[in-house]
Amino acid sequence: MSSIEFNTKLNGLSSMLHAFAYNLTKNVEDAKDLFQETAYRAIINKDKFRPGTNFKAWLFTIMKNIFINNYRKKVKANTLIDSTDNNYYINSGKNTVRNKAASNIMMDELHTIIDSIDESIRVPFLMYYEGFKYQEIADKLELPLGTVKSRIFFARKELKELIGEYYMAEGMTAVLN
Repeated sequence: MSSIEFNTKLNGLSSMLHAFAYNLTKNVEDAKDLFQETAYRAIINKDKFRPGTNFKAWLFTIMKNIFINNYRKKVKANTLIDSTDNNYYINSGKNTVRNKAASNIMMDELHTIIDSIDESIRVPFLMYYEGFKYQEIADKLELPLGTVKSRIFFARKELKELIGEYYMAEGMTAVLN
């Protein structure tokens, strides 16, 4: 295949190569770089293309391989190499214990606030919170779907007010903001 034929075919496939590059990278600039690298490697290695084979598949394979190689380089570059004695940085995360006391206290307070609202709106709200769908709640409680939705809405509204009042009284306005 002559250089003119090769370049003509390459130019004819450029829009499809751009689309494929974008599909791989999900970024316009990275796609342009990938296309450029593919075109460069194809031109450099045009003597390795066998006439009578699928030119389009050859180019797409080059692009896919470049993308995979670049991805592997990025992953390897993000690998943490710890050169400290006894791998201090790598091993230090294993022994870390998260203190959940503050979040447990806050959850206890929230449960107390939830328990203080009227049962007619608390039960549908808790069921919704636990993952039930509106229709499932309506079926279990034998209520119309619209009633269930209204009660959940009113429960949210009342909880928002009660939580606001509770934390304002505690002087914790920063929590709400």
